[in-house]
Amino acid sequence: MSAKVLVVDDIEVNVRLLEAKLLSEYYDVVSASDGPKAIDIARAQLPDIILLDVMMPGMDGLEVCRRLKADPATRYIPVVMVTALSDVADRLRGLDVGADDFLTKPVNDIALFARVRSLIRLKRTLDEWLLREEVNGQLTSFASESPDYQPDQVAPARILILEDNTLAGNKLAQILAPFASRMTVVKTRGEALETIVQDGCDTVVISMALEHEDPLRLLSQLRATESTRQLPVLLVIDEGDYGRLAKGLDLGANDYIFRPVDRNELVARYRIQARRKHLQERLFDNYRRGVSLALTDELTGLHNRRYLTTHLDMLLGRPGGPAKDLSVLMFDVDRFKLVNDTWGHPVGDEVLVEVAKRALGGVRGFDLVARYGGEEFVIVLPETGEAAAQVIAERVRHAISDLNFKISAPPGEVPLTVSIGIATTCPALRSPAALLKAVDDALLEAKRTGRNRSMIWRDDGPQPLNDNPLRDSLKGPD
Repeated sequence: MSAKVLVVDDIEVNVRLLEAKLLSEYYDVVSASDGPKAIDIARAQLPDIILLDVMMPGMDGLEVCRRLKADPATRYIPVVMVTALSDVADRLRGLDVGADDFLTKPVNDIALFARVRSLIRLKRTLDEWLLREEVNGQLTSFASESPDYQPDQVAPARILILEDNTLAGNKLAQILAPFASRMTVVKTRGEALETIVQDGCDTVVISMALEHEDPLRLLSQLRATESTRQLPVLLVIDEGDYGRLAKGLDLGANDYIFRPVDRNELVARYRIQARRKHLQERLFDNYRRGVSLALTDELTGLHNRRYLTTHLDMLLGRPGGPAKDLSVLMFDVDRFKLVNDTWGHPVGDEVLVEVAKRALGGVRGFDLVARYGGEEFVIVLPETGEAAAQVIAERVRHAISDLNFKISAPPGEVPLTVSIGIATTCPALRSPAALLKAVDDALLEAKRTGRNRSMIWRDDGPQPLNDNPLRDSLKGPD
């Protein structure tokens, strides 16, 4: 995945070495040679992750990390401390000031890339939650707590440990007992899954030294299931076993600790995961409650126009606009006034609800479908170029027009079609207003030239869709 990495070290050779490794994996790299410069760059450019040397003259890495985590603008950027010292006490000092992990010099490539990928995935997910939280805060009077770390508030949790060595399992359980509302130690993957399904779980600790089965199989199953996909998982692994560590992090493990297990380090790493889980749950709960108050259309259950325009403004208002293409569809039910005039507004409402359902069935899970007003709807397609947008537009149009709508009045069903306008970001379309104006122009041209068709915006005026070899190959949501 592409991402921006800030490398901080006062020794030029160290910076260039890390820079070369990261560039070879297609990351964007910026660098700083001291603490104050690192803080300024982090605030200005908001990198996806920071690799921070501990031992620097003047302001050391620990103080830089403390300041970054205290600043609302940078507190959620993952920080990996890079140090020549491997003493556990140094790691704990870093964890105490908010560091997300440590790498010891000379930096192992597997550990470096595995940790960078893992933390960037977490950062991207958190960014999306924070964006939606910000949208809700602007559009509603719903007062939610400001999301923040709560270092002294770790609620008792249901902890499960998978370890087939009785002594090792008991030691882990003893260390984590003060944080457990229920502690369960199991020796097999089957027992672990049964406990999680039947009794629930808040954190899983997996030993990588199981004698008779592959512990990563449990991790894979947890990440493949919707209900456990965000469940924090901590691996306990032998020092230097970077191959299996990289695999575990790629599969979605949240963190790891090397054997022999240090009590204080295990507690610190557990507390980090517990706080993250609490933060994620609170953000998601705030999002759901905010949406229910003011951000949805009461009739269709879709997002409303107010949410749509603010969401677009945030996507396009970031420095440089969206990182990848963004496409927007606007569609309108053809001759909808005839439905209301013939059978009344209650039947018109039935039709609009079904239109919304069919539109949702034709898009991807991360696309946004909103009711723009009346019988007009808008679909926002992140990271979607012009060709893919045409495919989705035609899929939605056929989903609505190919099957009659059932209504509660004679004759019991009616045929309906929609006209669709399409626009994709380009130098001329970098603001929400310009993008919505362009897609509306394309929609009007689709209606003017016969309805039940899709038109795409061009600089010289809306145009009918070109032949697209992908169009017939995508019959359902991506």
